[in-house]
Amino acid sequence: MFHKRCTPGEHAVGRRAFLGASTAFAATAFADMTGLNVLGSSALAADLKKTQKRVILLWLAGGCSQLETWDPKPGASTGGPFRAIPTDVTGVHISELMPQMAQRMKHVCVMRGLDTKNGDHGSAAKLMMRGRRDEAGLKYPDLGAVVAREMGRADSKVPDYVTFYTQTEGRSFAPGDSGFLGARYAPMELTTNNIPEYIRKLDGISDLDHKQRGELRDLLGKQFTKGRQSETMGSHNEAYERVRGIMASESLFDISKEPQKVRDRYGPTQFGQQALIARRLVEAGVPFVRVARAWWDSHGQNFETHQEMVPELDHVMAALIDDLKDRGLLNDVMIVTLSEFGRTPGINSSLGRDHFASAWSSTITGCGIKGGSVYGKTDDKGNKVVAEQVDGGSLFATIYAALGINPEKNYYVGSRPIPLVNPGVQAVEEVLL
Repeated sequence: MFHKRCTPGEHAVGRRAFLGASTAFAATAFADMTGLNVLGSSALAADLKKTQKRVILLWLAGGCSQLETWDPKPGASTGGPFRAIPTDVTGVHISELMPQMAQRMKHVCVMRGLDTKNGDHGSAAKLMMRGRRDEAGLKYPDLGAVVAREMGRADSKVPDYVTFYTQTEGRSFAPGDSGFLGARYAPMELTTNNIPEYIRKLDGISDLDHKQRGELRDLLGKQFTKGRQSETMGSHNEAYERVRGIMASESLFDISKEPQKVRDRYGPTQFGQQALIARRLVEAGVPFVRVARAWWDSHGQNFETHQEMVPELDHVMAALIDDLKDRGLLNDVMIVTLSEFGRTPGINSSLGRDHFASAWSSTITGCGIKGGSVYGKTDDKGNKVVAEQVDGGSLFATIYAALGINPEKNYYVGSRPIPLVNPGVQAVEEVLL
């Protein structure tokens, strides 16, 4: 869906980036295959519950309206046609388009006071995937790469960071990016289907040939690196070694392995199926999974767009919360809903809402966050934050702190210390357990 305010070029697929990522995985797809049954390992599941936090990011690409979801303004000139309904948390109301989430708000923290000051799709998407802007000579890692770095296990056979982005809107704006952390923490990006394209051994290659090719690659790699010092080579070698395990993890992406009642819980939509795969992945130990749902950029017919899309978000998010809770994982898996920005309180001549970064909402559920909490308040028309304002840096610091990651921790690029968030940025302690 294009509009005169957003040019088609802004919504184009990043073809070069996509092909580059695909080629990288294709080049490593002849690794040896070993048995892997992580979902069936009760010992591993118990260990994960004790030691590892994980994140599922529901990325609402294009800019989801806070007024039709988490911060409704019924009766205001900016409010639109939908009512606000009470939730299972006294005094907290959300849009009537989210009746299932209204019964699960006791698990959710709503951040209603986001003011991120950037209404441009491209730079705002980068900002909300990193919590800060890149420097001229330094590319910061995004949230997924940081969580992969902090929560990944050296002995894990599953990927550290997986991103599903099968719609085209906004895909080139917010590709997964490991920045200065290097290729070891770059994401596996799925843009065409729900199963990695190069995860299988070619049928024409025997198991023996497959094994010997892997051994040859190891031999040549050791010869090449002998006597050389390079962080880049080390990072690529680590990524390759992880792919050897990933090739054995195909079953994690196959929802036919789930009972029919579980598949029915999530529903038949692509968003629902990808959310179910995300649950399977985090249960198996993947630290970070992003599931993107695009086409929220409602410059025209905002209310029809959200009347179609918000109930799907409501259903999928509720199913994910229930499933994680039933499996005893909700305290260890965080669910974040996030866009690049929200939508304007003002309604334009096309009955749409435009880009708006001054007073919008995000949610954080589970894993170190106080459920049933609301932080931030906007005015009666939703035009500005009047209490408890939060910027992108503070939101990320809060996420890190809830996961048990010190936001003030330093990484190093050469001898230069690089903190996880910019100096002076603080987590919102009021929403942390």
